[in-house]
Amino acid sequence: MTMLDRMRRHKGWLKWSLGLVVVTFILLYIPSFLTPQGGPAARDVIATVEGHDITVGEFRQAYYQQLQAYRQAYGGSLSDELIRQMGIDQRLLQQMIDEQAALAEARRLGISASNAELRERILTMPAFTDNGRFIGEAQYRQLLQMQTPPLTPGEFEEQLRRSLIVTKLHGALTDWMTVSDSEVDAEYHRRHEQVKIELVSFPANKFREGIKPSDGEIATYFEAHKEKYRIPEKRRIKHLLIDVQAMRQNAVVSAADVERYYNDNQDQFSTPEQVRASHILFKTEGKDEAAVRKEAEQVLAEAKAGADFAALAKKYSEDDASKANGGDLGFFSEGQMVPEFEKAAFVLAPGQISDLIQTQYGFHIIKVTDKKPAVTKPLAEVRAQIEDQLKFERAQTQASKLADTVSAEIKSAADLDSVGREHGLPVAESGYFDPQEPIAGIGFAPEVNSVAFQLNERQVSPPIRTSQGFVIITVTGKQASYLPKLEEVKAKVQEDVVLAKAIDAARARAATLAEAAAKTGDLARAAKAAGLEVKTSELAARGTAWPEVGVSPKVDQVAFSLKTGEVSQPIDAATSAVVIKVVDRKDVTEAEIQAGREALRQEMLADRRNRFFTAYMTKAKANMKIEINRNALQQATA
Repeated sequence: MTMLDRMRRHKGWLKWSLGLVVVTFILLYIPSFLTPQGGPAARDVIATVEGHDITVGEFRQAYYQQLQAYRQAYGGSLSDELIRQMGIDQRLLQQMIDEQAALAEARRLGISASNAELRERILTMPAFTDNGRFIGEAQYRQLLQMQTPPLTPGEFEEQLRRSLIVTKLHGALTDWMTVSDSEVDAEYHRRHEQVKIELVSFPANKFREGIKPSDGEIATYFEAHKEKYRIPEKRRIKHLLIDVQAMRQNAVVSAADVERYYNDNQDQFSTPEQVRASHILFKTEGKDEAAVRKEAEQVLAEAKAGADFAALAKKYSEDDASKANGGDLGFFSEGQMVPEFEKAAFVLAPGQISDLIQTQYGFHIIKVTDKKPAVTKPLAEVRAQIEDQLKFERAQTQASKLADTVSAEIKSAADLDSVGREHGLPVAESGYFDPQEPIAGIGFAPEVNSVAFQLNERQVSPPIRTSQGFVIITVTGKQASYLPKLEEVKAKVQEDVVLAKAIDAARARAATLAEAAAKTGDLARAAKAAGLEVKTSELAARGTAWPEVGVSPKVDQVAFSLKTGEVSQPIDAATSAVVIKVVDRKDVTEAEIQAGREALRQEMLADRRNRFFTAYMTKAKANMKIEINRNALQQATA
């Protein structure tokens, strides 16, 4: 993480302190606007784990928190379609189930967290301490109230208790595990040793020209690879659509509604005051602070005497993220930097240079280069945006309510047409589709595909949320998976034969070059004689993108097995053949290993323990009674 990242993130120390748990906290504060009319009630059950219910209200609040976090990270680029593709709802529900499963297993093993343990944890959390001392009950409550949404001490402490229990379970199951010195050293070598290579690539596509496989070759290849061409199971459905977009176009929003929303959500349309600043950082960690201060004061004197600030930053600053840009940090608003830095920056006028400012990172010299005042967009500028948003929200609510009504009226597959006619909703039948294909009349809708392949014929689904709105389906036909005749897939088989022959030709050409280079040990000369181009890499570790090839585990394996000066045999790298020569290598030293050994040991140990805990809980959950109400999940995220 860069220095700038740490500075900007430090302001959110409470958020991250509260988040240092094994599984996601489930917040219990449920705003009323998260329970839309027509949807499931907050107390409805979305999943049950060993008799413990996860309610719609709990899920909605956690889901809302996740969306807020993603929207802060991605801004306007986080569309509804992207949210669905990310599968936030499914992953979040699984986290909540995993937490409850861990708590159930802890109860089975007699693991709990006492009030004394809970108090000790609170008193030592960085979020609630100042110079190692607890900040006091009043400030503790105040900090919890500052969260979004606010937390009561009881809510927070219940969350923390669950976290402690899961942490104790994790420790009870995995604290016996260790990582030996030899394992750490081997992994350090694997991560940090580097090689520099010369490389000649023979892409298969350059050898395709003139390849025309005969019918016999195509048939032979097909017979040898029949399973590759197996046609998956397909299904056909009848579906009733509740079109949210159509409802959106017909929704009516009054001017008063728009004004009320604007007044209630001013922060959405406001940009706070922003400052653009550059800085020169002198780190103090592990150094003599007095000596660092003396050096910083000398540079400060130069800056205030009129020296080029950007040049000084490039020469002296120890912030690797900004020094190349002359110390420029860009624009930032209050709450993005550590308090000491932020306080100094916001009182300076453009062009002014601060005195030395000390933070946890060291000493800073700050120069403000620009300022932007706080701005609130006028209602006229955002009226259309608000109106469209309110229309969408009302269409969603209307569609959700109608979906519940229609679903309750459809008792069997035969009711789909009549209920559709009664409510003026379109009912159509698709063609056959496989689990990955778009569906005629619906389009690409993984949610519908998934449900369609779980239903029995004539069984009716609950409302399914899609990009268009809600869909209720019934399966009207099944087509079993089968091995096709060659005629059905001949074009694909022919393409595969061409590619296979092209790869063989590329490999043969590579073998000729490898043989010529091996005789002299000079890959560059042999390539030049053959009219080929050699690419040379920098010193690089495993997992690096190699020239012409990109990331290739096979090239890595060969490159790190050769001695300096050795030329490889042809290497199959996806759709190309490659010949390489190792021209230099950098091995790690014993001093480097000793310096990094303990940090790497802890990383490897945490990974090993987490993988063991995951495997253990997977087996434990297999013996637990876990029930999921998919219909409630669909409705909860509508």
